[in-house]
Amino acid sequence: MLVSEILAIKGKVLFTVATNKTLLDAVEVMTEQDVGSLVVFDKGRMAGLLTFREVLVATKKAGVDWQSLSVEDAMLKDPVVAAPNMEMDELRRQMVEHHQRYLPVMDDGVLMGVVSFHDVAKAVLEEQSFENRMLKNYIRNWPAEDQA
Repeated sequence: MLVSEILAIKGKVLFTVATNKTLLDAVEVMTEQDVGSLVVFDKGRMAGLLTFREVLVATKKAGVDWQSLSVEDAMLKDPVVAAPNMEMDELRRQMVEHHQRYLPVMDDGVLMGVVSFHDVAKAVLEEQSFENRMLKNYIRNWPAEDQA
């Protein structure tokens, strides 16, 4: 399965935030939309990625003043990205190797979406369920042998 197929299953909704917004602004979007990551944009291009991990690290460092911290100060700069034609096994390897639960999907500099570990797990489950149904159907309809 390719990353583009995972994105097709997931859908096209994408949430972003600007670098000059506050961490409080970002947390409000993340909680209202029930998402674990926001792609950070600056001047029309992807500048980074903000996930709940970066929010927690920034909160711990800033203490009670965390809400006024800028997204730019908290975001993951230069996140590992996936390509739409990347195989799922390579995607999982990248996620595990780089300890990154969310990967932006880029196609020639254009953001196509974000794939999460949850999206990968869901795609694997759907793929295995389909294969399981096909195998069971094949076994049920096993051709009878000619009796000679």
